[in-house]
Amino acid sequence: MKESKYRMVWVTAPDLETARRLAKGAVERRLAACGKVLSLVESHYWWEGKLESANEYQLVFKTHQDRLQSLTDWVVEQHPYEVPECVAVPVVEGYPPYLNWLRSETEACGSDRSV
Repeated sequence: MKESKYRMVWVTAPDLETARRLAKGAVERRLAACGKVLSLVESHYWWEGKLESANEYQLVFKTHQDRLQSLTDWVVEQHPYEVPECVAVPVVEGYPPYLNWLRSETEACGSDRSV
């Protein structure tokens, strides 16, 4: 099975307003074809030597690998956290018409129309 050129990018945000701003901003800039704000999640993590917990909103961006670095840079620049989560995982396989839509919306492949 050949890995595709697409990525799912996970980001957390401290509140709904920030999550919506990040999702809309990335899509408006065509850094992602879709930015999905998921429900409130409870996170537990180490920060500066202390075990912390927080309620956060989970975002999932769908993008092309050619846009990944630009998306990451933009999220880090816009995010209120000192070290925001921005983790990409490859899309191993997907419905070709959907992947073509994703590619088209991120304008990442120029004239190459193949998945």
